[in-house]
Amino acid sequence: MTFELLFTTVWLAVRMVVWIRQKRIIWKREALLPLMYINLAVIIRFSFFPRDLVNGHIQPLVFDAKAAFPFRINFIPFANLLQYDSARDMIWNIVGNTAMFIPTGIILPIVYKRLDHFGKVIAAGAFISLCIELIQLPFADRVSDIDDLILNTLGVAIGYGIYSLVKRIKSSKR
Repeated sequence: MTFELLFTTVWLAVRMVVWIRQKRIIWKREALLPLMYINLAVIIRFSFFPRDLVNGHIQPLVFDAKAAFPFRINFIPFANLLQYDSARDMIWNIVGNTAMFIPTGIILPIVYKRLDHFGKVIAAGAFISLCIELIQLPFADRVSDIDDLILNTLGVAIGYGIYSLVKRIKSSKR
């Protein structure tokens, strides 16, 4: 619960700074921004907190300096992908990491008009994924993995493809 409160506080603080710098509030844009907030909140939930509940509760990440170092990083693409205990876990990882970022590929060009281009959306989505992987570094029960970065970015590309298709269909009906 404290992580969600921290995320929400940071989100609101950033929005206030933007409003002060712009000296105005663009309400149409502010109405769309909760899409990005919810998208990031869901990504954070699944990236940092195990999907398995203990006594019905999500377990918090625990920082243990003794267990955190050396960092657990996989730089070799797809090296760990086939090393899961079961095919179900492997499929859960592939589908989960990809599907989790599909909304990002849809939401980014809607909320941020400057990102209405495939390359820009991919770069922004990959950057979000990279930030998550870097933030995971000091937590011993998390692994920063190039596979996650690749699969997350694939999800962004799929999402942008869906966005582009819907945009093209809407413009052809006009």
